[in-house]
Amino acid sequence: MNNNIYFVSLGCAKNLVDSEILIGGLKHQDYNIVNDIKLSDTIIINTCGFLDVAREESVDSIIECTDLKKKGLIKQLIVMGCFSSRYKDDLVKEIPEVDAFFGTSDHSEILSFITGKDFKKDDPDYFRSLLTPKHYAYLKIAEGCDNICSFCSIPMMRGLQKSNTLEQNVLEASNLAKRGVKELLLIAQDSTTYGTDLLPKSSLYELLDVLDNVKDIEWIRLHYAHPAHLSRKMIKRFSRLEKLIPYIDMPTQHGSDKMLKNMKRGLNSAGIKNKIDLLRQANKNIAVRTSVIVGFPNETDKDFDNLINFVEEVEFDRLGVFKYSEEEGTSAAIDYKDNVPKKIKEERFAEIMKIQQKINLSKNKKRLNKVEKIIIDVSNKDGWSLGRSFRDAPEIDNYVKINTKLDVGKFYDVKITNAYEYDVLGELIN
Repeated sequence: MNNNIYFVSLGCAKNLVDSEILIGGLKHQDYNIVNDIKLSDTIIINTCGFLDVAREESVDSIIECTDLKKKGLIKQLIVMGCFSSRYKDDLVKEIPEVDAFFGTSDHSEILSFITGKDFKKDDPDYFRSLLTPKHYAYLKIAEGCDNICSFCSIPMMRGLQKSNTLEQNVLEASNLAKRGVKELLLIAQDSTTYGTDLLPKSSLYELLDVLDNVKDIEWIRLHYAHPAHLSRKMIKRFSRLEKLIPYIDMPTQHGSDKMLKNMKRGLNSAGIKNKIDLLRQANKNIAVRTSVIVGFPNETDKDFDNLINFVEEVEFDRLGVFKYSEEEGTSAAIDYKDNVPKKIKEERFAEIMKIQQKINLSKNKKRLNKVEKIIIDVSNKDGWSLGRSFRDAPEIDNYVKINTKLDVGKFYDVKITNAYEYDVLGELIN
């Protein structure tokens, strides 16, 4: 038996959780997950299929590994995930060197393929192995999506929404806490519709009410909230719950009513602003992260000006920008021509980022001389540490750099001493 496996996990946090589950199952079957590709017998690539950049990265990774197989340096190559799920038939023809292609949730099938054993979905071979630092972990509360956003191909790759039961989520959260996790990052394709597919139906705020009581969890962070489905009851939890930190990742996608309608987002700009106002009324300190898309088909200068005005008015705490990428089979790809030139997309991307940088600097300056609770992610031997405030999610947001070597995974009181466009500096308060 060839027991050494090298794992490549691409894409989003939801993909990461899929990788963690499979790695846990493999380790339970006495397979070794190696960090050096040269030591591997088998390579597994968990691909991403959303946006052209991600697809290119997936293809490049597969081709690179097929070269290793051709040279006899590895014995087996397996590809899974969104890209594999969506383009399997084409990939089988184009890349015959790959031994097997699987979808996003085919953990049992992959284990069976590798081990030769028969596994059922409910077999106790799912011992999730975290790829994050042990003090934080993602809790995927649901899979798939029922929304019909015109630009998005996720439902084609991951199917319709399938929520985990409240009991399943609480059990996993409790198990993660016992393993040392202090910060839970809740994820789904649309976290705000959690539980609507269950019988009896549940809701995100009901889940959070229970998670708030999980022992040893200190922070709960909410990601992927759809503004159209963000209820008043959910918003009120930001003032009621102890562990739900005042942070929400809520993709708005645009600020032009025409663009929002064509994207099938369910709210106009006034409706989105109203949700943000309600959030800030519920908790004046709440940090709102968003993402927007530039270069959507038929986006005019006026539409882009509306987006600029929207961003400047709302003053998001964190903002990411995507350049529109046509997704085959989506209604946007069917109904519209991708007619905004690449150069214009690049220019609009840069302009929004420049505006957000100014907003970031202004907000960071307001933090000067204030004491904040910081969780440490990195501790350097040279005598400094990197941590995060409640405003900052791991990997996508900013850091607080502290001129003291501190313990990873612990919380400290830190005084903010210098402010920049993204990160800030701070000193430990004894």
